[in-house]
Amino acid sequence: MTDEPRGACVVIGAGDGVGGAIAKAFAAEGLVACVTRRPRHEDQLQALADEIIAAGGQARAYGVDAREEGEMTALFDRIEAEVGPIEVVVFNIGANVRFPILETTSRVFTKVWEMACFAGFLTGREAARVMLPRGRGTILFTGATASVRGREGFAAFAAAKHGLRAIAQSLARELGPQGIHVAHVVVDGAIDGVFSRANMPDIEQRLAQDLVLKPADIAATYVALHRQARSAWTHELDIRPWSENW
Repeated sequence: MTDEPRGACVVIGAGDGVGGAIAKAFAAEGLVACVTRRPRHEDQLQALADEIIAAGGQARAYGVDAREEGEMTALFDRIEAEVGPIEVVVFNIGANVRFPILETTSRVFTKVWEMACFAGFLTGREAARVMLPRGRGTILFTGATASVRGREGFAAFAAAKHGLRAIAQSLARELGPQGIHVAHVVVDGAIDGVFSRANMPDIEQRLAQDLVLKPADIAATYVALHRQARSAWTHELDIRPWSENW
C-alpha cells in the first residue's frame, strides 16, 4: 500500500458483507475508504472504519440516508473538501425483500425503489458532478440476479434493480466519452455472510465446492474494474459461483 492516499473511495451501503469488503479492498489500494450507512447503523459503520485503520488503511464513517437528496449532495461536498478528490464511488445498497404480489403494498414498493434505484440515481449524479470537472473517476453499481430477470415474490426488488441497471447503462454512455468509467456488476449467486450462514446449513460444503461467492473475491473484481483501461464506454459484468461459470 502507498504511504499517501490517492483520493477517496465512497461506498454507499457498507455493511459487514460485500460493502465492507469493497471498502477494505480499496483502502488497501491507498484510497481513503469513505463508508456510509443510515445513521442508525453508525456504530457498526465506525467499527468497520476502525478495522480498516487498524489494518493500516485510512477510513471515514458517515451516517447518511442515501434516499435524501440534500444529504447526498452534502456528503460528496464534505468528502471533497475534507478528504480529497473522489476517485471511486460504489453504490451497494441491497433492499432485497420478498413479498407475494398481493402483499406488496404501495409503501413497500416505493420504499424498495427508493433504496435500490432512486438512491442509486442520486449517487451516480453526485459522483458525476464532482468527477466530470477532472475528467476521471469510476462509478460502480452492485446489481443482482433481479437486475436481469424477475422472480415470483420479488416484483418490487426486480423493478428497482432493473431500474438501477438502466441508470448505470445511461450513465456509462453519457459519461464514458468524458473519461468516467461506469460499470454495473450483476452478483448472481449466494454470498457468504450472516444471512447465508443463517439460512444455509450446508454452507461450508458449498464454499468448499465454490458454490457460494466470497465478499473478498467480489471486492477484488471491483478493484480490477477500477484499474482497467477505459477502452469502453460501458461495462457490465456477471459474477457467479465458479461452477455456474463453466
